[in-house]
Amino acid sequence: MSNLLATGSSALLAFQRALSTVSHNVANLNTPGYSRQRTEFAARNGTFHGYGYQGGGVQIVDVHRMADSLATARLLDSTGELNRLQQMSVLSNRLDSLFSEKATGIAAPWSGFFDSISALSSSAAGAADRQSVLSQANALVTRFNQIDQQLDKVDGEVNSGLTSAVGEVNRLAKEIAQLNGRIGNGANASGDLLDRRDQLISQLIGYTGGTAVQQDGGQINVFTAGGQPMVVGATASSLVTVADPYRPERLQVALETNGQRVTLDKRALGGQIGGLMEFRTTVLDPAIAELGRIAMSLAETFNEGHRAGMDQYGQMGGDFFTAPQPQISSHSGNTGNAVLQPSLDDLGALNGKNVMLRFDGGNWVATDPDTGTAIPVTGTGTAADPLEVNGVELVLSSGTPATNDRFLLQPTAGAAGTIKLAISDPSRIAAASPVKAKADLANTGTGKLGAVTITNPADPNLLAPSVIEFIDANQYTIDGAGPFTYTPGQAITHNGWSVTLDGAPAAGDAFNLGPTGANSSDNGNAKLLSNLDDARKLNGGTLTLNGAISGLTTTVGSAARQADYSAEAQQVLQDQAQAARDAISGVNLDEEAADLMRLQQAYQAAAQIISTADTLFQSLLSATRR
Repeated sequence: MSNLLATGSSALLAFQRALSTVSHNVANLNTPGYSRQRTEFAARNGTFHGYGYQGGGVQIVDVHRMADSLATARLLDSTGELNRLQQMSVLSNRLDSLFSEKATGIAAPWSGFFDSISALSSSAAGAADRQSVLSQANALVTRFNQIDQQLDKVDGEVNSGLTSAVGEVNRLAKEIAQLNGRIGNGANASGDLLDRRDQLISQLIGYTGGTAVQQDGGQINVFTAGGQPMVVGATASSLVTVADPYRPERLQVALETNGQRVTLDKRALGGQIGGLMEFRTTVLDPAIAELGRIAMSLAETFNEGHRAGMDQYGQMGGDFFTAPQPQISSHSGNTGNAVLQPSLDDLGALNGKNVMLRFDGGNWVATDPDTGTAIPVTGTGTAADPLEVNGVELVLSSGTPATNDRFLLQPTAGAAGTIKLAISDPSRIAAASPVKAKADLANTGTGKLGAVTITNPADPNLLAPSVIEFIDANQYTIDGAGPFTYTPGQAITHNGWSVTLDGAPAAGDAFNLGPTGANSSDNGNAKLLSNLDDARKLNGGTLTLNGAISGLTTTVGSAARQADYSAEAQQVLQDQAQAARDAISGVNLDEEAADLMRLQQAYQAAAQIISTADTLFQSLLSATRR
């Protein structure tokens, strides 16, 4: 009877604990990262009674955690990549909305400005049309400034995101290291403790990307996407944000371990942090640079055309816009005191990409700061022989560079935030051609004058009166100089202007050219200005300003769509990885309900065994009392 009681008690206790495991599974149905547990039974060693061994009941040998390392590793890899792509998608779509929406983009005020110039060319003397040009120009530069400010805010949000993420990474890494220490060799580790560690590792890799590697003894080491150790055994490294050596307002990420701090390459991190840094490098910075290139190109191109006209005061036009200039920053670790002064040299060669300039002790070397690719650079940096790189000219204005001193050239970054309107008086708009031409009334030939074109507005004799006089039908003089051979349809150039003559002038025919004068209703220069948005000034004379505007909007939109597609595809992979993990580790209520009924019946049966043993024992006692 004692054996019967012991056997029933072992079964009762075993099934009670198994029921506790089932209830624990059900209770953690919605617990993130929980792995279901299963009770493992084993028969107790039997007792030899001479005729053989008689069983001693049942015992619990293990509460097994249902987990698969390969499924977990696949899910971790997917988690880091998904967080990176989702971060890229969210921020890229914000930029896409900024550039593509009519209320916030550059296209609407850009068209409004050039439409106002076109209207002015139809009524060059109209005060209302002149005021409209200034109003539309002001709206355009304001929109440039506003977009640049919004891009700066997004850049600031990247800084904030890095700071916040670094704090979370350090917290998670520290807790994982502590759990590694508690788990030790893993022989008696709680399944719930292991689940907690796996969940923290998943969150950490969601921020940094990377891998988790289990070492002998059950501890797990965690590495970033670039292979940097975040957790090794019970020791955790720390991430910190540090100022960019060229642009202190920007933050970078550095790793602190064993008392040393190493700034991480932007490609050494994945996850959310990697997404933030990749967005800044591949989407935000190019958008800032291209917007600045468009602003700088508009200012340079329009100013050049405006200086070739004459305003209503009879003066040659000045700058219409305040033209932005390239920026250059020295590395915080430079030991020399050189100061480089950049300026725009060739608009057609200007591509807006940042350039790293390094002094190697004798020469200047230019490279792409992101890829390290060499960039052609000429000159020595003196005023007589300036450095020339990507359409920018640089002069060593003061100081002396030391070996390995470095400078970051930003040809167009921030230019959209500094472009301004240079005039406020509508009468200062140079809508008229400064030189007018007319045929002498006594002319007898059929010679006809075409439009006067200004070839050099800086020519000191541009406004000096000139006379083209024909000796005969084939020869002419200019201000008495010559004779020159005449060919119908040819351009005659003199004193910074050019005019086309056609027809057959007769001997003695004269054509007079002179300054247009004040209060003119001439619209010659306004017509030229209204078409400058289609002038092929960029990319070596192959791209118009309108094309650059469309290209910027398309590029940002394409980046946003690509990020969306990649994030959606990765979400599918993430769902598959999660499903594979849940198939092994997830709690299935139907299965748990079946186990619950089975164990309940077994528990009741074990209780009946004890009840039977008790009845038999009471019967024995009753028999022995008589």
